[in-house]
Amino acid sequence: MPINKSTEYGQISISLDAIASLAGGAITESYGVIGMTSQKAIRDGWAELLKKENYARGVIVTQKEEGLVLDLYIIALQGIKLSEVVNEAQKRVKYVLEKTLEVKCLEVNIYVQGVRLEK
Repeated sequence: MPINKSTEYGQISISLDAIASLAGGAITESYGVIGMTSQKAIRDGWAELLKKENYARGVIVTQKEEGLVLDLYIIALQGIKLSEVVNEAQKRVKYVLEKTLEVKCLEVNIYVQGVRLEK
């Protein structure tokens, strides 16, 4: 179900796929994040990096009455503190979504599917 907004100029409808792509772009720009991976990587047993056009496959957006809940699946950089990487990535995604879409972001859940050396 898309997010609908009403302005003085008309209606705006934002799809959940567009929100997922925006979140994927924001998290891949975070320090320590190598890329996005599919949420099915655990089942498949192999974490494959997603290309920019497929970021929505690595993000699950759930819309609640109070705001959005996001689940993001990433591959992190090896050798740095994961808790700091994830914490900063959560802050970045929440900030970008709330600033860009003017929608409250309740949760940003990040699942690290693997760690790798730099690209």
